[in-house]
Amino acid sequence: MSSPDNSTVQAAGCVLWRRSPFDGELEVCLVHRPKYDDWSHPKGKLKRGEDPLSGALREVAEETGYRAATGAELPTMHYVANERPKQVRYWAAEAVDGAFTPNSEVDRILWLSPTAARNRLTQPRDRRLVDSLLASLHLA
Repeated sequence: MSSPDNSTVQAAGCVLWRRSPFDGELEVCLVHRPKYDDWSHPKGKLKRGEDPLSGALREVAEETGYRAATGAELPTMHYVANERPKQVRYWAAEAVDGAFTPNSEVDRILWLSPTAARNRLTQPRDRRLVDSLLASLHLA
């Protein structure tokens, strides 16, 4: 595998999910970032030399307050942000424990059904990650 181009921003994140405490149905966690006023999956830039999976779990913890158990790797997203190419690797991750506390990066999170999450996501490209999550859990 070739090493990524240094001009490409490397990031990682998770499609965080849980079973609803109310009805046991699958819920997907979305984060709201006030800086961009958008709804997305928890993700962020990797630190220099950081393993992508470790970075994804760090970002989930920082943005949602939840510790997660990772599952399948999901599709990698490639797009341009701030005039630079960006690559974001994603994993399915089940929320194990934790609690959300608003912070400067993320002021709200929502736990939504897969359909509601798909509809709430700001970027259409993020919607297929919900479908990939369901497929990885054999629910699609």
